[in-house]
Amino acid sequence: MGTVPDDPERGTTPTRPDVDARAHSARHEIEDQLRAQRARLEASNAKLTERTGRNLPAAIGIGVGLGGSVLVSLILVKALFMVVAAVLILFMVIELTNAVRVAGRNVPRVPSVLTALAVVPAAYYWRAEGQWLVLLGGILFISLWRVAEIAVPSRKATGADLVRDLGTGAFVQIYTTFLGSFLVLLTAQDGGQWWALGTLIIVISVDTGAYAAGLNFGKHKMAPRISPKKTWEGFAGSAAAAMIAGVLIALFMIHEAWWLGVLMGAVLTLTATVGDLTESLIKRDLGIKDISTWLPGHGGFLDRLDSTLPSAVVAYALYLIFA
Repeated sequence: MGTVPDDPERGTTPTRPDVDARAHSARHEIEDQLRAQRARLEASNAKLTERTGRNLPAAIGIGVGLGGSVLVSLILVKALFMVVAAVLILFMVIELTNAVRVAGRNVPRVPSVLTALAVVPAAYYWRAEGQWLVLLGGILFISLWRVAEIAVPSRKATGADLVRDLGTGAFVQIYTTFLGSFLVLLTAQDGGQWWALGTLIIVISVDTGAYAAGLNFGKHKMAPRISPKKTWEGFAGSAAAAMIAGVLIALFMIHEAWWLGVLMGAVLTLTATVGDLTESLIKRDLGIKDISTWLPGHGGFLDRLDSTLPSAVVAYALYLIFA
């Protein structure tokens, strides 16, 4: 009987070298396709980064991760938000302390970090009184630590430098720890976790609206010397997005009148914009582009949360007035 061929095209059974050659060729073909696909993705990402000014996929991933941790903590067990907030404020304090040290100001890291970690639980458990007392005690602690440092002969400083260092140390705590702790203080109130979550959603809406409107329609610069990419068209987009989000939050989350949502959206648009411009001004004075590079696509934690800091203070005031 004749042998049935395994390869109808050749009519003979393929040899081992033929099989290896075909497998090798197929593997190279797959690798070439993967390389080509990767090159197309990298080219698309490069164009998107050039247009938006940042690595957008990485920025979205980081934003989803941070937002998810905050969302889970506020919805499930609001005491967990104290932990999340403490971590975020801790990183902001480290970032700003490192940045001002690069600029020549000597702010002690250890007492700065300890103060940040102490203010957050004080605001949550002892409310405004604990927040203020621990903050003032922490600033005193940082100042005494710096004074003790210059007693070491190798670390002496002039009187003027010491005054600037003490002022900078106090500024770091007021700007990051104090302002940030207002969101913790708000969360600690009865039903305050929903106000805190609503505040964060509105601030995110401000950033998103400004980004989308500015990217597509931005022509007229708002503050070109401070933040060259910020435009009045972007500001209008941020206000519209914030007020829409505010109305939805007022009606369905905090159960207040719709007009309070409009008010929250309008006011938080102003505070978020001021927060963004303030951090841009700080970076401009320090001569840096980003506070840090810890968050791809965002820069640092302070770059991501700058709009939230002054907004937290106003949100707490609105809660006291209307809730």
